[in-house]
Amino acid sequence: MTTSEFKPLVSIVLPCRNEQGYIQACLQSALDQDPPEGGLEILVADGMSTDGTREYLQQMATQYPSIRILDNPGRIVSTGLNTAIRAARGEIIVRMDAHTIYAPDYVQQCLAVMSETEADNVGGPMQTTAETFMERAIRAVFHSAFAVGGARSHQAGYEGHVDTVIYGCWKKSVFERIGYFDEELVRNQDDEHNLRLSRAGGKIYQSTRIRSWYHVRGSLKALFRQYMQYGYWRVLVIRKHHAPASFRHLVPGTFVGCLCLLAALGLFWSPALWGVVGLAVLYAAAALVASLVTAACTQWALLPVLPVVVWCFHFGYGYGFLRGILDLVLLHNAPDTQFVQLTRKQCPRPGSVRS
Repeated sequence: MTTSEFKPLVSIVLPCRNEQGYIQACLQSALDQDPPEGGLEILVADGMSTDGTREYLQQMATQYPSIRILDNPGRIVSTGLNTAIRAARGEIIVRMDAHTIYAPDYVQQCLAVMSETEADNVGGPMQTTAETFMERAIRAVFHSAFAVGGARSHQAGYEGHVDTVIYGCWKKSVFERIGYFDEELVRNQDDEHNLRLSRAGGKIYQSTRIRSWYHVRGSLKALFRQYMQYGYWRVLVIRKHHAPASFRHLVPGTFVGCLCLLAALGLFWSPALWGVVGLAVLYAAAALVASLVTAACTQWALLPVLPVVVWCFHFGYGYGFLRGILDLVLLHNAPDTQFVQLTRKQCPRPGSVRS
């Protein structure tokens, strides 16, 4: 089918909760989309916001009939997505995230790439935006292969088939075929859904023509907690599917686990402490080299903090992964509250733009 023949109604689904500092720019970029010929609706699943987000959404819905507000009592992304997808009238589902702004041709390019590639899910690479010094440092490391394990979604120039893609655009029939997002997952629900799609024979495609800009976390603490949650919930995905989607998902947890095991062994056998020292030195050297390369590609002024940012990526994920094994596999406990809570405490200026 050619792009000119592909004229479905498109449903944008946007889960949010307490996003006062981000929702304005995101929603405006959704409203500013070049309208597809089949029409466009915007479904916002609000997780019972208490910070003024709901009031802003209601105000916008009175001005723009294309906006529909839905309650998301589950308060997490997966329940919000499922609520919006089930209520969607469109044949095409385009997911958006409140921490991201989208190019005016985002929806049009999703439709074009889907038509051209016949993929079941399409999206663009993760491009980022930052304002403060720390955000710029986090942004720089975000695109480092050493920090993120070479994930193609972090490679701004990569185009082709992938195992997962950020956000996503699907035919609604995909959800009827393989199921909706897993509501047990607070994080990693998109990766898990893409894993199911791939195992069902579906194709996932990333195109540089599909452009968006994600606003990174604003502090080391928030970054550490974000990746701690990613590692924690990755364990549940692996447990459900009996295998990781990629080997890179196992590396941080294995490394942190080895350090902890050697340190514990060192309490009874002192030579094991040399193993801790050796691993720490090797890691520090690798992190320093990666930081030098990153600084050379971005800003040298960022170099003093880049190794710490790299550490937050790896040790946050690794610690979360080990806690996930303990809580979800060994003890069969309910998830700890620190792995459920939102990780954004500081908001950028409303209407912030990419930089």
